Amino acid sequence: MAVITSDLTSAAPVLPKWIAPVLLLAFAYGVVPLIGSSYLFEAILLPFLALGLAGVGLNILTGYAGQVSLGSAAFMATGAFAAYNFNLRVEGLPLIGSIVLAGIVASAIGIVFGLPSLRLKGFYLAVSTLAAQFFVQWALTKFSWFSNDSASGVIDAPRLSIGGVALDGAVGRYLFALTIVSILTFLAHRLVTSQTGRNFIAIRDNETAARIIGIPVLKTKLLAFAISSFIIGVAGVIWAFAYLRTVEPDGFDLDRSFQILFIIIIGGLASIRGAFFGAALIVVFPLGLSRLGGFLLGDVFDSGVLDMSQRIVLGALIILFLILEPDGLVALWDRVRRRLLLAWQST
Repeated sequence: MAVITSDLTSAAPVLPKWIAPVLLLAFAYGVVPLIGSSYLFEAILLPFLALGLAGVGLNILTGYAGQVSLGSAAFMATGAFAAYNFNLRVEGLPLIGSIVLAGIVASAIGIVFGLPSLRLKGFYLAVSTLAAQFFVQWALTKFSWFSNDSASGVIDAPRLSIGGVALDGAVGRYLFALTIVSILTFLAHRLVTSQTGRNFIAIRDNETAARIIGIPVLKTKLLAFAISSFIIGVAGVIWAFAYLRTVEPDGFDLDRSFQILFIIIIGGLASIRGAFFGAALIVVFPLGLSRLGGFLLGDVFDSGVLDMSQRIVLGALIILFLILEPDGLVALWDRVRRRLLLAWQST
């Protein structure tokens, strides 16, 4: 039986790994803008892209480098408010320049709050990164300069325009987000498959052994925080500029940090694809529950009860899924794909 399986596997056509991403991007750029509705872009694709990118950033830190963080929303907020202020106060600075600088600011904040990782690990590190969440939200609320002295603290996002081309519509904002997410995801993939990515994994698996073989542990940990925070900060720009269309501290609360953490746990730790699998579930599943709950129980319970019921059902299903498939959706997908391939080969 083992010989037969080996023969079938060796006879299978081996396609280059880049084929699937290229086909997916071709569909995303060439087909989705033509057939997608405004609801699809506004309610599903834009939050999916922003949260997926944030998941990629957190997965580099937690999944690959093994450093737990509960401050992802703080770095998203830093990126969003930094991009807004660079765009507002630096005359002539292009939007892409504002986004890059915002990512650098988020990276710097990430390094500051990553310093405790030099001494702390696990739960204690998670608690220390939680301080970033409370500090950033407090600073953005306390100092009105960040929100251009807005009385409400809620400000409209600047107009999206690249090279003089306005991206105001739903399709334009989708293409804007898709392009940024595609570029950063590609760079993240190159990073985790490089020597730096292997250093991250070595520190995650055994910090003492990594130090013995010559890996600069302290420098590598801070590098993981910097890169992760940069990506998450840019995700915050997409969340505020392309999806919410407003920049406000409440859009980056503690729930958002836990949401991003759940994304990488559900999707699969140490997997770039897993971030997008998890984001898809987190974005689409609550919408499906909301539609189903409103259809079945809308005449019996009010919206508050339905919303809480959806949270309970989602939480229960997440726990059940993690028990049945602790390696995440990406592992489930790979197993199903292998079985389908073997079934196709045996026909």
